[in-house]
Amino acid sequence: MSIDNIVAVIDFGGQYTHLIVRRVRDLEVLSEIFSWDTTPKELAENNVKSIIFSGGPNSVYEKKVPKLSNEVMEYLLTNNIPILGLCYGHQFISQYFGGKVIPGNQKEYGSTIIDINNNDHLFKEFTEKSKVWMSHGDKISELPEDFIITASSDNCEIAAFENLGKKIFGLQFHPEVVHTDNGNQLFANFLFNISNLKKNWSMESYIEHQVEEIRQIVGDNRVIIGVSGGVDSTVSAILLQRSIGDKLHCVFVDHGFMRKNEPEQVVKYFKDDLKFKHFYKIDARKEFLEALKSVHDPEEKRKIVGYKFIETFEKFEKVLVKKFGSFGFLAQGTIYPDRIESAQPSKTAAKIKSHHNVALPEKMSLKVVEPLKELYKDEVRKVGRLLKIPSELIDRHPFPGPGLSVRILGDLTQDRLDTLKEVDAIFLEELKKRGEYNNYWQSFSVLLPMKSVGVMGDSRTYEWTVVLRSVDSVDAMTADWSKIPYETLAIISNRIINEVKKVNRVVYDITSKPPATIEWE
Repeated sequence: MSIDNIVAVIDFGGQYTHLIVRRVRDLEVLSEIFSWDTTPKELAENNVKSIIFSGGPNSVYEKKVPKLSNEVMEYLLTNNIPILGLCYGHQFISQYFGGKVIPGNQKEYGSTIIDINNNDHLFKEFTEKSKVWMSHGDKISELPEDFIITASSDNCEIAAFENLGKKIFGLQFHPEVVHTDNGNQLFANFLFNISNLKKNWSMESYIEHQVEEIRQIVGDNRVIIGVSGGVDSTVSAILLQRSIGDKLHCVFVDHGFMRKNEPEQVVKYFKDDLKFKHFYKIDARKEFLEALKSVHDPEEKRKIVGYKFIETFEKFEKVLVKKFGSFGFLAQGTIYPDRIESAQPSKTAAKIKSHHNVALPEKMSLKVVEPLKELYKDEVRKVGRLLKIPSELIDRHPFPGPGLSVRILGDLTQDRLDTLKEVDAIFLEELKKRGEYNNYWQSFSVLLPMKSVGVMGDSRTYEWTVVLRSVDSVDAMTADWSKIPYETLAIISNRIINEVKKVNRVVYDITSKPPATIEWE
């Protein structure tokens, strides 16, 4: 596909950097990540016609923090390339041109209202007030010469600025997150009205590109992929099948941490519904449970599960090699949020948690291919629908690779696993029964390592506490807690208490992401 304009997103280490790329692609314009130490040559060779500076965890006034070189800034200005700075990028622009950035007296996280005093350009078609998502401690106290304030909040006088002559714009808030009203409109104003770009990107083109790229990468090699029945691994498997046909071998490792009855469903999906020629199920429940015995640290859990997966794959690969010949690649359903939170693609991003499918051993005989590593969950679902994958698979709530092992805090035992499976089954069953399941992005249960006193009949009880967690999101980068009706929660709680013998208390998590992550571990 011929690309005549690319939007470069400069990565200063922000957790939302890839989300900016996704927002631009939503508007059907190709966008790619560039490191903060990029060069004028790299920008020119990639035909960059517009640029966005990401946020980041650092303060621009500190030493040894990521900053664009003078050469790159001169290249952008000389070639009249429009610039949009977000959060840290907003502050970097101000400092570069002679403004002043200081620590704020009050940090600002979450939703706030800005007053817009200039809606001719970046805020075109906006009303005078707009809700935005803030996440910052520093702020600009003085603007450079020839820059003007275009929006303010109660806690941040310079919430937005512009220098129209140089086509430079800055925002202290994050338009890339879904909690900012009209974020897409703001990006559209920057891309089409200010940068004069053309649409050149779609999920159909992504599928075509990936199918061809996989063929080139894999060549004549056989590929083994771990599937779980989840959206990511299923879409990856079908893309691979379309690319390399029967050279793909799907392996389902039943680690024992899946939801109730899911292993049987996975076998049915891949063998009967999707009709994959090479599909294998490995029962590794005993080995995984033993490996996590007495392991409480969530990072350690995730790493152990990742290592155990690879160990299981490589062991099974030897069996397949005897029958089919050698394998060259391990395919994974890794998506952008996995890589971001594991800090894989960035030189400066803070690590949130390891994901089992990116925490791979250094000494691994198989090469890795990841068809979805550039996509977010909603984009994966779009690809899945274009590939005509059944809706019951596409609309399934996300499920972590380590499964229930990271939803049981404290000791992981078979007894506690069985308890959580029953709790989770009731939760999801009631949501589906009441037609509410598809109203929420992800719903699940957590078993806490604590007991509380209760009373059932005339007897005292001392049993486990479980947490119900449901969130609304688009891309997993930010999420708000779901407003499940009280009536529904009451029915779910009552069923759990009455049907799951070792639980006597049910609580509901009302924490958004950030500051929390979606999963508890």
